[in-house]
Amino acid sequence: MSTDVARELVTRFYERLWNSWDDAEVDLVLGSDFVFRGSLGQTTRGRDGWRRYRDGVRASAPDFHNEVVDLVTADDRTAARLRYTGTHLGLLLGVPPTGRRFEYCGAAFFAIRGGYLISAWVLGDLDHLRTQLA
Repeated sequence: MSTDVARELVTRFYERLWNSWDDAEVDLVLGSDFVFRGSLGQTTRGRDGWRRYRDGVRASAPDFHNEVVDLVTADDRTAARLRYTGTHLGLLLGVPPTGRRFEYCGAAFFAIRGGYLISAWVLGDLDHLRTQLA
């Protein structure tokens, strides 16, 4: 797999599926059995499972945004260093809405096969996020 294809898939994942909430892109970027372990701790399988996770984040922070700070690709693996921002307007990590802006960092590790993302494991600095919501 070309590193350009891998970079494009991960970039589309963040720019279109997350930041633009573009549902039409989900079937074009994620494999049908996509396994996702999100930074909030939940694990999902399949495109619809990922959509439910994303929609839960959106309910917590409708302006949730992912910024890719660094992206490293080798063959069928890609790693991203990320910065997340949003406004806490719904239940998040068990904390009722505060209306506060938040920002925290994380990293994501992707596997790619057949022109699709097939898995992602995302880690976020939840201690820093919890401090901002408290």
